[in-house]
Amino acid sequence: MIRHLSLLCMTVALVAGAALARPALAADVVLKPVTVLELFTSQGCSSCPPADALLNDLATRDGVLGLSFHVDYWDYIGWKDTFALAETTARQRAYGAALGASYVYTPQVVVGGRAHEVGSNRAGIERLIASDSDRTQSLGITARIEDGVLVLSLPPHEGGAWLWQVDIDRNHEVAIQRGENSGRTVRYHNVVRNLNRIAAWDGSAREYRLDLDAIRRKGRDGCAILVQQDGYGPIIGALEIAFDASGS
Repeated sequence: MIRHLSLLCMTVALVAGAALARPALAADVVLKPVTVLELFTSQGCSSCPPADALLNDLATRDGVLGLSFHVDYWDYIGWKDTFALAETTARQRAYGAALGASYVYTPQVVVGGRAHEVGSNRAGIERLIASDSDRTQSLGITARIEDGVLVLSLPPHEGGAWLWQVDIDRNHEVAIQRGENSGRTVRYHNVVRNLNRIAAWDGSAREYRLDLDAIRRKGRDGCAILVQQDGYGPIIGALEIAFDASGS
C-alpha cells in the first residue's frame, strides 16, 4: 500500500581516467527548459517498485530530469534503505508544507516543484508534466566547464531562488533481503546520494562555480543543479551532468 507520513537541462560527458580527463565543453551553452521529477521512495515500501520502474521510464524522455530521493522513515519495518538520507526526508516534508499537503507518503512524485502525485500513477504524472511544460520558460542561464569546474552564469531575474547541488548515481540494482520487498531486486535511476544548498540567489546577475572533480572523487557518476524559487517552490532551472565512466 502507499505509505503515509503526517527549465532547463544539459548533459555533459566527462571521460574517466587515472588523471580525471577534462571535458570538451568550453563555450557557453544556453540551457533548455525541462521538467524535473522528484520521486520520494523507499526500499522498505511494497508499493514503491512500480513507481521506481515508472521513473526509470519517464527519465529517458527528452525534456525530463528524473531524480530518485530515498527517505529514511520506513527503515524500522525490517530493511534499512541503502540510499536513504535525512536530508531527503527533510526535503519531502518541506514540500508537504509548501504544497499544502496534510501528510507526505511513498511513493510520491513532485513535478517541477509545483504539484505532487502518487508515484505509480502514470496518467496523473503525465498530466502534471504537460502542465509544467506549458509554464516552463528559458531564463537564458548559460553553463560551461573550465578545468573541471562548472561555471554557471545567471542573468538578472525578478525574484530570488535557491541553488541546490544534487549528487547522483545514474543506475543501481539492489537485492532487498528483508522487509516488505524481501526477495525482490529493484533497479533505481539517478539515485540522490548527496543534497546541498549551495547558494541563495537574489535575482541579480551572478556567476556560481562548482568543483566537478571533487564530486567524482567521492565516487559519484553525475550531479544536477536545481534553481528553485522560494526554496521549495517552482523549479525554474535544472542542469544534469553525467560523468561517463566508460570512456566513450
